[in-house]
Amino acid sequence: MHSTKHNLQILHEDNHLIVINKRAGDIVQGDKTGDQPLNEIVKDYIKEKYNKPGNVYLGTVHRLDRPTSGIVIFAKTSKALERLNKMLREKEIKKTYWAVVKNHPSQKKQTLVNYLKKNPKNNKSSAYSKEINGSKKAILHYVVLKELKNYSLLEIDLETGRHHQIRCQLSNIGFPIKGDLKYGFPRSNKNGSIHLHARKINFTHPVSKLPIELIAPTPLNDPIWDACN
Repeated sequence: MHSTKHNLQILHEDNHLIVINKRAGDIVQGDKTGDQPLNEIVKDYIKEKYNKPGNVYLGTVHRLDRPTSGIVIFAKTSKALERLNKMLREKEIKKTYWAVVKNHPSQKKQTLVNYLKKNPKNNKSSAYSKEINGSKKAILHYVVLKELKNYSLLEIDLETGRHHQIRCQLSNIGFPIKGDLKYGFPRSNKNGSIHLHARKINFTHPVSKLPIELIAPTPLNDPIWDACN
């Protein structure tokens, strides 16, 4: 269990929003593990910082898989949550991911289009080239930013936000993400993370309407991430 003195890495905070660089292994919202979720940790932080009595309002705008690190936006007001949810639906929040994958793609730039179907039993998605019953269209674009000895660093722009989309689509073309046993990488990472990081986000502030661009530093003390920077 994490203590309440969780070192939150805050990328942006104002009256309406708080944006966190999530550590791999933290869950965004409570689940059956009973581990303390990030939204509770952020609530505790707000309560302490502003000496707020009673319950703190915090809306979860979007989630990241537990083994993934990077940017998570929370709303501090219901007005901001409502507007951010609408922006998310209308694809007005642009997210860019970094992934360290096995091997070196011969195509340095590519758009992947698949139909993904989630299997709730093993919490895993499968990629198909044609639409099948219960599948959802998934589109991503990647470019190779850097080649390491056994890996490549890809920058990924998502056009859709499907379950395990990046993990599934990259694995489907033979480039599983480092540490991602579920999608075919041979070894797990020691800390249970995978090398997938929500690197950058661009959106218009839901209240002030000012443009915001945030970049999340990659996880610390990780030789592979260090080699990517």
